[in-house]
Amino acid sequence: MAAESLPELRDWLFLLLLCLTLLAEMLELAAAAVAMEEGEEDFPCPSVCRCDEGFVYCNDRSLSMIPPLPLTATVLYLQSNRLVNSGLPASLERSSSIRVVYLYANQLDQFPIHLPPSLRELHLQDNNIRTLPRTALARLPLLERLHLDDNSISTVSIQERAFSGTPRLRLLFLSRNHLSSIPASLPASLEELRLDDNRINTIPTHAFRGLASLRRLVLDGNLLANTRIADDTFSRLANLTELSLVRNALQAPPINLPSTHLMRLHLQDNGLIHVPRGTLDGMRRLQRLDLSGNNLTTLPRGLLRDTDGLELLLIRGNPWYCGCNLRWLHAWLYGRGAAVTVRGLTCNGPEAVRGQALRDLSGLMDQCEGPPGGVNSVGGRGGGLGLDTVTSTTTFPPTQGSLFTLRAIRPGLVMPLPPGGEAGGHASHNALELTVKPLSADSVQVTWLCPRPAPSFRLSWLRLGSSAALGSITETLVPGERQQYLLTQLTPRSHYLICLLPLRSSTSHSGGSQRGQQQEKDTTDQTPVCSQIETGEALRPEGGDGGEDSDTEMAALPLAEIIGGATALVSLILIFGIFCWYGQRAGYVSGETDSYGVRGQRGVGKPYDDYVESGTKKDSSILEIRSPGLAMTPMTTHQPLQPKRGEDVTYVHTIFPSSHGNGTYRSNQSHNGIITQLGHTAGYGTNQGYREQGMIPDIDYTYT
Repeated sequence: MAAESLPELRDWLFLLLLCLTLLAEMLELAAAAVAMEEGEEDFPCPSVCRCDEGFVYCNDRSLSMIPPLPLTATVLYLQSNRLVNSGLPASLERSSSIRVVYLYANQLDQFPIHLPPSLRELHLQDNNIRTLPRTALARLPLLERLHLDDNSISTVSIQERAFSGTPRLRLLFLSRNHLSSIPASLPASLEELRLDDNRINTIPTHAFRGLASLRRLVLDGNLLANTRIADDTFSRLANLTELSLVRNALQAPPINLPSTHLMRLHLQDNGLIHVPRGTLDGMRRLQRLDLSGNNLTTLPRGLLRDTDGLELLLIRGNPWYCGCNLRWLHAWLYGRGAAVTVRGLTCNGPEAVRGQALRDLSGLMDQCEGPPGGVNSVGGRGGGLGLDTVTSTTTFPPTQGSLFTLRAIRPGLVMPLPPGGEAGGHASHNALELTVKPLSADSVQVTWLCPRPAPSFRLSWLRLGSSAALGSITETLVPGERQQYLLTQLTPRSHYLICLLPLRSSTSHSGGSQRGQQQEKDTTDQTPVCSQIETGEALRPEGGDGGEDSDTEMAALPLAEIIGGATALVSLILIFGIFCWYGQRAGYVSGETDSYGVRGQRGVGKPYDDYVESGTKKDSSILEIRSPGLAMTPMTTHQPLQPKRGEDVTYVHTIFPSSHGNGTYRSNQSHNGIITQLGHTAGYGTNQGYREQGMIPDIDYTYT
């Protein structure tokens, strides 16, 4: 019975599986029909792209149109293509699964409208988008992060209440656009706002109204000045943790900064000349403070009294004056110890401590009179150390802030000399009076009086060389309300030409333009007022040997004279070397071409040796010369030659002894009746015996 029921059960199971398969196919067909009815159709991964689960990579494909995408796509990488607004299909906005879209580095000139409403993050930087319409943003109610850097968006091209349809927007990047003011009606949910490298020059009171959730604000590289920032602008941002105002035209930090939650404050490269005492009051959570690249010489006592959590203090690039006025800061540094890192606190004055760190002046600071941070009368000395004390008053040195500074922007520019070529420190032209006055060896105070108001002034200075065209021209724009400027870090004992030119503006309105912006053009047909001045001599410690004077004079020599002197020196060395080589060569040649019988008289050149030349070994034992030398005496009489008493006798042995074996010879010839007897008789001048015995080779077999 059991054996018969087993095949029947198997058949029933097969039939059930078949029914389930048919049911699944029917459901799939129904779903496809519904999808086609609603206009949705699932596509496979495009052949030009690469898909990995929900990530679709179509970047860097030179696409001009987005291909059909799978319904399961969540992140689209479409950057670095050639997409235009018409390349985004309308079917894209019907997707409900896409969360992130990367469309940067394309050719979009308008904000795309066919985007999925489920989008959370959108990257549109590095395009040419010019407008922000409210209708396009209203289609993205879930958008949280919007990147619009490096576009052409201006303030007037942002439609009113453009961000009202994005209540969840937390991050907005508008860096490197054409904004002249803070965009209005920003969403209250915003937590990070970047507006750096724009043209913002004014911040009114209501600019950040309603942004209570804002935590990070970046305004670097704009045209902000203290007079164009409302007093309570930043005080409304109670939850702000980071504020960056780098590369603006601030002379002092803005007042009423948020203090409760601020952790990072960036104020570098502004030209600050003063930091008020209460600027950092209440900033107990401040961790990083950057004051680098300004014109600060001192800090008021009590500035850091509430910064217990400060971990990093960056103050490099400032002309610090390390007198008794900074004794309080020295004590604060030692009190904090390793809990805080300070970089750039290097003294620029007085001259006795130039280049030293403030931490290393413990012995000098201890001799300052009064408590740490106390000051004496102006111009007094702290314990006879040469550290001038500074009185903390409301009078500050001439302002140094500027919009920007460009070095050698016009290398071919020749700055005009003052009228008459005189350098009196005072000049005037067209009712503009310019006065320059040296304050120290490396600083000059520039003041001017201009009856006719000007929006800005262009101040230029040049260190003069052999001509007015040499040197590095430095220019800076000074706001029109300023009447003085302080030039620092100049070269001591140098002549400088300082020129000032008021920049008038001509306003032109474009009638058909939507932006309605005013275009300002600097007039260049005016003649600047110039004055020439010489900086003082740098102070040196006592006991100097005066060696620095020569270094300064050498540094002041024009580059052309230095190069010419070096060239002349090298030429003289080469000529002298050629002369020596030629003399040595001539001596060597003359030594090889000597005349008969004078081989031993070479005084110049290579020593010559007859024995070496003939290939035989020199034996000095057969040639002996005694007495100081040989003298040839003419014999006029037939008198025997007798050696004088006390004189040495010279014996000359021939190198060819006779064949008789006795080693001597007798001359059988008579010279003026005198016969010299030295041994047995032999043939004079013959060496036949030696040749016959094989002792001297024949001339045919000699070799050189």
